[in-house]
This record gives sequence, C-alpha cells and structure tokens, in this order.
Amino acid sequence: MNIYVLLKQTFDTEEKIVIEDGRVSDDGVKFVINPYDEYAVEEALQQRDQHGGKVTVVSVGPERAAEALRQALAMGADEAVLLTDGRIGADEGAAAAALEKYLSGQSVDLVLGGNFSVDSGGGQVAVRLASRLGLPHVSSITSLRIDGSTATARRDAEGDTETLEVTLPALFTAQQGLNEPRYPSLPNIMKAKKKPFQTLSLDDLGLSAVEALTERVSLSLPPERGAGQLIPGSPAEQAARLVELLRTEAKAI
Repeated sequence: MNIYVLLKQTFDTEEKIVIEDGRVSDDGVKFVINPYDEYAVEEALQQRDQHGGKVTVVSVGPERAAEALRQALAMGADEAVLLTDGRIGADEGAAAAALEKYLSGQSVDLVLGGNFSVDSGGGQVAVRLASRLGLPHVSSITSLRIDGSTATARRDAEGDTETLEVTLPALFTAQQGLNEPRYPSLPNIMKAKKKPFQTLSLDDLGLSAVEALTERVSLSLPPERGAGQLIPGSPAEQAARLVELLRTEAKAI
C-alpha cells in the first residue's frame, strides 16, 4: 500500500504571536509538525504496519519545513518530499495545486492529512486536493479500518457518530482521538538521517508558477478586551440596556 501524508510545519502552539509590518514575525520562534498532522502520520504508520507498503510524508513550504519532515521520518515514515519554491503562492489553493501535480505522478492508495492547521485555522488543502485528484474523501475521522480496497471511517457529527465507507484510493483528514502519536526514539532519529529525502522545485514538477487564489489585504491582532460593565436597575431595565449596548457598541445585533 502506497500511503502519502500531507504535512505542514507550524508555530509551536505555545508561541506568542507578534505582528510586524503586516505579517506574523517568525524571528526566534519554535516550529513543530502541525498537531493534527501528527495524528495523520501515526495513522499512516499503523496502516502500513498492518497492511504493508510505504509511508511518504509530503510538505509544501519553505526550506525550514525539512525539519518537520525529518521528525516524521524519525517517527517511522519511509520517505519524505519537500515541495519548495518561491513561485508557489501562499495560500491553500496554491498548495493543493502543487500537491496535485506531484501526486498525480505517483501510485497512490491512501492519502492522510490533518483536519486543519493550527496557525491559519485553514482546513482546505486536503479537501481541495481530493477534488483535484478526483478522490473520495472523509474529513475529521476518529477511526479508520481498511479491508482490501474498502475503507470504513468514523467521525464525530453534531454530537453523534457518522460511519462512512469509501473505495480506495481515498483521502482522509485526522481529528484528535484518532490515535496517540508516538515520540521518535533516539535510534529512529539516527536512522531518519539516512532515509530518502527529496527536495523538488516547480521546475521538477513541470510547472512555471502556481498562483495563489486569495490575497491578504491586511493582518492585525484583535482589539484588547475592554473593562466589564455593571448594569444597574431592575431585570427589565438591565435587559433593555444590554440590548442597546450590543446594538450600539458591540455591533453584535
């Protein structure tokens, strides 16, 4: 089974966000594998160990993303591919287009990714990729069972559980609770240095550019929370005053 995992390098969730000149500053920050992508890596390893095959982790990003890919190799992935090029637009649509070009030239049985990325909050890359490749997909899965060419996945749905069955090849995105990602051991960290690692540009993919579908107009931190207010009066007077404040100050209604 040929299993591919979509992986993104993100800020450590403990990092403080600092905005300089309209962009998030990455000076001195710690980068990690997107936490939801760790569930995808772990699931890929478990499916490989059960059914045989190979796990390849793939990332679209700057050269520093190689660190996250090597961590996935240390977890147990077999190969890694980094698609890095300044001509790849900086949004989900461009990332999906670059990944489509790469994966369309591979033999794919299963694609796994995280439910969303914790830095931008975006959850579009995997879904866009599935559409571009014409693959069935199930998002936010909490369990996955593969029997031959049939995959059965479960996911949370409005307080209940939904079970879906699709035919491979297919794409799934991982939700918290799918598994417990393993920590790389020291021997596996050493072995990871010798595993196949490809760095590809758009020229290698046969593309000249991948344009972004969106443009960031501005970026700013949310306004600081103001002091709370105590509303005097009877319950009816308080309710009327609260509605007035929500309409005139908070602009919530």
